[in-house]
Amino acid sequence: MAQQQARHRIGILGAGNIFGRYVEGLRTIPELEVVRVADVDTARARAAAAEYAVPAWGGGEELLADDSVEIVVNITPPQFHAKTVIAALEAGKHVYVEKPVAATVAEAREVLDAAGRGTALLGSAPDTFLGSAVQTARHAIDTGRIGEPVGATAFVRSSRSETWHPDPRAFYGPGGGPVLDMGPYYLAALINCLGPVAQVSAATRIGAPVRKVTSPGRVVDEVTVEVPTHASATLTFASGAIGTTLMSFDVWDTELPRIEIYGTEGTLALPNPNFFDGDVRLKRHGDTDWQVLTPVTALFGAVDTPEQHRRGLGVADLAGAVDGGPHRADAQFAFHTLEVLESFETSQRENRFVTLQSSCDRPAPRPTL
Repeated sequence: MAQQQARHRIGILGAGNIFGRYVEGLRTIPELEVVRVADVDTARARAAAAEYAVPAWGGGEELLADDSVEIVVNITPPQFHAKTVIAALEAGKHVYVEKPVAATVAEAREVLDAAGRGTALLGSAPDTFLGSAVQTARHAIDTGRIGEPVGATAFVRSSRSETWHPDPRAFYGPGGGPVLDMGPYYLAALINCLGPVAQVSAATRIGAPVRKVTSPGRVVDEVTVEVPTHASATLTFASGAIGTTLMSFDVWDTELPRIEIYGTEGTLALPNPNFFDGDVRLKRHGDTDWQVLTPVTALFGAVDTPEQHRRGLGVADLAGAVDGGPHRADAQFAFHTLEVLESFETSQRENRFVTLQSSCDRPAPRPTL
């Protein structure tokens, strides 16, 4: 008789804009079950529980006191990550937290210290590199399809949050900006493909200092910008590859690619790393046309449909690690990603190359089809 898959009971901390995306994504993973939602606004938690048929709701303390909750998925705003993650770890819960793992590297060190004091596991976004797109690109690199990787480019353009988010202030405050909001997805894809970063040189600035909010149901009419909104950086990877990045909330329209990786024998073009899936294209030297590579892992959601907005593969990765499997989107990976991105501003402020203090393992590839 086949053994049933282990079920991991999930409590989600935060009932904001991406709560539904997590519930919908987690419900596609048989071994995971969402049993509670918590929010500082308990009325919002109750409404979210009713909308998505989650059986229990309440405040954060109730979630941490619930012995049936094994894994806490923390989707609170970045400025609350350190405090809430540490509290959950100290309550004995495994934790998966949205990116960044903390609002600053200093806070992230405190989070990693807390994780090291106990036995609970800590995982963190960015996790979209676990999807079929970046896994397919990684497989192409590992099997020599582009030869030796030499360089890469990554271009973050504005998500225009002020046109669709009812309260986009977090995008323009501490822990936000294009570098910490969208940058983690791009950098995670590059680290998964090319390995950790050794050195950074960057320049940053604020573009428009005040942003007009035009989204339906907005709660503010304008946002004052507190963090750089335009950044350009050169990344030197420990492997010797060199990356060129542009991360900007001031670039609304462009014909630049999302990510390209250049090797001695060819080029890979990757889709938007904010999603798990999408076409990966390869053009080897001498080829007339680009070819779309067959995905090496199953799609998490159908491309160009609302399914692309689902979240949750990183939670499944954490649950697999709890069961003894590899932990790919782990705390060290998230910490290194954050340190690289925070070093953009350090390089600008101190007018120097920044040598990274942290590193991480190149995550193990997911099993192929």
